[in-house]
Amino acid sequence: MAAQQSQGIQTLLEAEKEAAKVVQQARQYRVQRLKDARSEATKEIEAYKKTKEAEFKNFEASHAGVTQDAQAAVDKDTAGRLQTITDSYQKHKDVVVKKLLDRVVLVKPELHRNLKKVGQ
Repeated sequence: MAAQQSQGIQTLLEAEKEAAKVVQQARQYRVQRLKDARSEATKEIEAYKKTKEAEFKNFEASHAGVTQDAQAAVDKDTAGRLQTITDSYQKHKDVVVKKLLDRVVLVKPELHRNLKKVGQ
């Protein structure tokens, strides 16, 4: 009977070792599948990124002329407005300087409107 129990225990130990091997193989398989999935996802992401970059470059190339034309129009408008402002400055600077000097130099002493005369 002892031999039969010993043989049963031995069989259980061997079955446990075999089960541990199966579990270990399943873990390794799962880890490998995860690595494969990550590498596949990385490849798909890179391919998608290349496609979108190519689309963007095509879009940029097709609209580059429009941007340059708009920039040229803005530059021309800015130059025109700047010239107008410069002309106005040159035309009116003497008058403005004279008005400022008259205000500073020609002072009329007056009592402040909030000052009340003493005794009244």
